[in-house]
Amino acid sequence: LAFLAVRESAHARLYAHVPWLRAHILGLVEEYARGISIDLEHLEESVRSIDASDPEALRAALSGGVFASEISPEQAGALERLETALALVEGWVEDVTARTVAPHVPHGVPLREMMRRRRAAGGPSEHVFSTLVGLQLRPRRLREAATLFAGLVSDGGPQARDAVWAHPDLLPQA
Repeated sequence: LAFLAVRESAHARLYAHVPWLRAHILGLVEEYARGISIDLEHLEESVRSIDASDPEALRAALSGGVFASEISPEQAGALERLETALALVEGWVEDVTARTVAPHVPHGVPLREMMRRRRAAGGPSEHVFSTLVGLQLRPRRLREAATLFAGLVSDGGPQARDAVWAHPDLLPQA
């Protein structure tokens, strides 16, 4: 519980101390959403073919992308920037959490690995969200972000790690 509380506190600290971050993330979501177009004819045809009384048919329709829309190149770019920003947030939180709990929580390293594996496997809601929107927090990208922040701390201390959040233009790219 202490490990999870530190993670949540790290998220809260980051968003509280980086005033532009929330607006930046929401701006990326809005940029993606602006390009959403719905083909109502295709959607109606797909819905008619689903047996609503069969939960398995509904599950297959959701996982099969019946409700997914085509992603434009602009949306793909916005989605990649959003994934990168979210991975940077998670990487920073992972580094801060690991350094904070290391002297106090004896099982900090296994808990960190458990969180990584849980993110990699994802849950049912994450799979549906991935199918509908296309947003996936790739484990490799999350590990790269955590490695980036660990390297920044090694080279310049916590100040170097936190300096990444000084301005949105300073954020590393994918």
